[in-house]
Amino acid sequence: MKLHVLGIDLGKTVFHLVGLDSTGKVVIRKKCSRTQLLAFTANLQVQLIGMESCSGSHFLGRALREQGHEVRLMPAQYVKPYVQTNKSDFLDAEAIAEAVQRPRMRFVPIKTEEQLDLQALHRVRERWVMRRTAVVNQIRSLLLERGLTLPKGRSYVDRQLPRILEDGELRLSGSFRVLLAQPALIAAVGNASAFQKGRNLAAWMGIVPGEYSTGGKQKLLGISKRGNKYLRTLFIQGARSVLQQRHKQAPGLSHWLAQLLGRTHQNVVIVALANKLVRMAWAVLCKNERYRAPVLAVTT
Repeated sequence: MKLHVLGIDLGKTVFHLVGLDSTGKVVIRKKCSRTQLLAFTANLQVQLIGMESCSGSHFLGRALREQGHEVRLMPAQYVKPYVQTNKSDFLDAEAIAEAVQRPRMRFVPIKTEEQLDLQALHRVRERWVMRRTAVVNQIRSLLLERGLTLPKGRSYVDRQLPRILEDGELRLSGSFRVLLAQPALIAAVGNASAFQKGRNLAAWMGIVPGEYSTGGKQKLLGISKRGNKYLRTLFIQGARSVLQQRHKQAPGLSHWLAQLLGRTHQNVVIVALANKLVRMAWAVLCKNERYRAPVLAVTT
């Protein structure tokens, strides 16, 4: 069987398939399990398969690629405008088949098992930090009910109640925070070849100004905060630590930071530095080279 596009709406146990021919006409509506889907696509000739990026999509994308198909994943919010009339699983699959053909559609790279493992570690770490903070606040409130007041800051609780937080406070240097962000970035984007330029990766992470321009007048807002919130948080935390130790950095970077601090607010400098760190990381991943510190330009 030959198809032009196949849209797959993923469910927990049941998948809904809609196939379109070259004219855009629906020629297949099918409901099946994951095993039945892979058996069906093994003998299928289709130019393009589209799915929403969700739980299980990366595994299925790799399996379909092994069968020789071209597979593309899309963020769910970009597919929603193509859903017509009422919502149903088949209509969702039809919208996916329509959206995946758009030339301006943005796609999500299919992650390898190694990338997913790294991403899982960082997500578990993020959840643990959130829960640890919640426990500290709960301890403080319970002690307050008994007339015991603890100063703000988790470090004080760590010193006074070491048995409550087994691992204590992890004090990371600026360099270590940047290194911590690198594996998380690899887990999210791989070798970053899906992005043509470093600024495209920064825009995907939301560390660029938002824009609201009309009437020929450009108006830039705060950062867009799109994309992966956890990655953005890691890079901004790393940038904050690097800024605090700017005198220990390479001369080129230290001079650049000093110039920015002389004309704008520190928080703006932190975001600008995070943007630069993301671009550096993109260059390292794409070129597969060791990081080289920026050199201070000599003026004559």
